[in-house]
Amino acid sequence: VTVNIVAMIKKLVFVILLYPLIYFPLHGQDFILQEQDKQLHFGAGMITSGLGYTWSFNKHQDKKKALITGIATSIVAGIAKETFDSIRGGDFDERDILATTLGGITVSVTIPLFKKKHKQ
Repeated sequence: VTVNIVAMIKKLVFVILLYPLIYFPLHGQDFILQEQDKQLHFGAGMITSGLGYTWSFNKHQDKKKALITGIATSIVAGIAKETFDSIRGGDFDERDILATTLGGITVSVTIPLFKKKHKQ
């Protein structure tokens, strides 16, 4: 059962990473991170993901769990912010969630690259 969950999570991360490359052109004014609002969401995703990753790694000492927790934290933060905006009469912008998630993926994938490996 655990193997199926890990496989599903890997596929989800792949789709999340692939989606912006397919949906949004990477040139001109159409690139999502050229908008200042989306840059702020990207930064918020980086912060929330870093917090989620660190908390999870400190609790479980497992890089895979920490990676998943970090990315999930940024997704939840993006959805929560857009839900809050829509309740207050604003627009629910899926592109804001995407920018937040991209920031989260960036940090959660990068942190393990700089963590020292402990000898056992």
